[in-house]
Amino acid sequence: MNMVESLETFKDVMPKIRIEKKSDRELIFYLETEDKHSLPNLIAKLALEKPHVIYSSYSIDHPVVSYPRIAILTDGERDPVDVLVEVLNEAKEYLIKIREIIKEKIPEREDL
Repeated sequence: MNMVESLETFKDVMPKIRIEKKSDRELIFYLETEDKHSLPNLIAKLALEKPHVIYSSYSIDHPVVSYPRIAILTDGERDPVDVLVEVLNEAKEYLIKIREIIKEKIPEREDL
């Protein structure tokens, strides 16, 4: 499978976002994806490390029939959407670094 095919396959599993609440201090949204823990946990943990974030978590009412609910609460000095954008960019950079390390370890894979 080449990179284009990989991306096409990935598009089929792209999560949907449903906003529950958005204010100048609070963002609560559902990440409608089959990944119930990995990505929501990463978002919540990285958000907690950001300045002016006073609370960040994710929860799942029921792992079979519900989606992760992610909450980011700031002290009002930062817009929680800005925090989310920063977190997503940081996660992307982290994954790029992992890919580079794997590429060094497995150089025969041209699709990395």
